[in-house]
Parts: sequence; structure tokens; C-alpha cells
Amino acid sequence: MNDDNTQHALDDNAFAQEPRLWQNEMWTAKVIKNDDDDGWAVAMFKDGESEAALIGPWTMGRDKKNPKPLDSNAFITLVKTASEFVRRSEQQLHATLHQSVTVNGREGRITVLLDIVPDDDNPHATLSAQDEGGDTLAEVRVDAGYKLNRNTAQAWVDAGFAKPKGARD
Repeated sequence: MNDDNTQHALDDNAFAQEPRLWQNEMWTAKVIKNDDDDGWAVAMFKDGESEAALIGPWTMGRDKKNPKPLDSNAFITLVKTASEFVRRSEQQLHATLHQSVTVNGREGRITVLLDIVPDDDNPHATLSAQDEGGDTLAEVRVDAGYKLNRNTAQAWVDAGFAKPKGARD
């Protein structure tokens, strides 16, 4: 075995590969007792996170008492599933925090944007308007709970970008 293969083998063995615990550099799969019934579940943890990114049912072993052991194929599938779940959650959060609606203005189409800052101490949002060229026409700070929809966007544009209800100083 040359030095490159030796190092690769050492790297591969640096992570747990046990019947109820598998790890790689980004994910840990733990088979746990399912609190909801007599079965088992598998929890997927992203590296550095204390809460599981995903928990799902896990198959019983042949004895119908203990869990089926984790293996390479199962771990690869679990990593793909958990990664996709995290990616979709991040996309959903991004869509919630960064909204936009396009409406008609006097000079053409206007895109109204709402960018929410979910700060624990001072949650707020920025409501802004851009013309078709991307130039900012107006910007105002509003409450984080401001509801952006086609009607509120059109009303703000029609009012000449006057401070809407929920605007902050």
C-alpha cells in the first residue's frame, strides 16, 4: 500500500461505522429508540448541530426486537435525504425572509421587495421598490410582520411610496 492509500484508509477509519452510529465529515446517523412506539428511529445530525436535522422511522432487525444495523448504502441514502430536507428548509426560509411582488406603476413595472430581518431583539423588515432597470425608487423600514401581497404593494406604489401602516422610524 503506498502512502496515499494509507492516508486515505486512515481518513476513512476516522469516523464511526457502528451498527447504530455512522459518521462522515458532515453527517452523523444515530439509531435511537422511537418514543412514539416500540420501534426504532434514525436521527440525522449535521456536523456541529445539537438538534437533529431529520428524524425518521428505522427498520426492525430480523429478531423483531432490535434495530437493523446501519450500513454504507443506508447511510448514503440517509445523507442524501437529510441534505435535501435541509436544502428545502433553507430555500423555504429564504423565500419567507425575501419576498417580492411586481405591480404596475405610473412609469412602468415596479418590483416591491420585503426583506425581513428575524433579529431576536429587534425584528424588522425593509420594504423597497425598484424600477425595471433595478434602480431603487423608495425604501422604508417596516415591522417584521408586514404582509406583502399584490394589494399592499400596489397600494404603496399608488400612494407615491408614502409610509405604509407598520412603517418604523
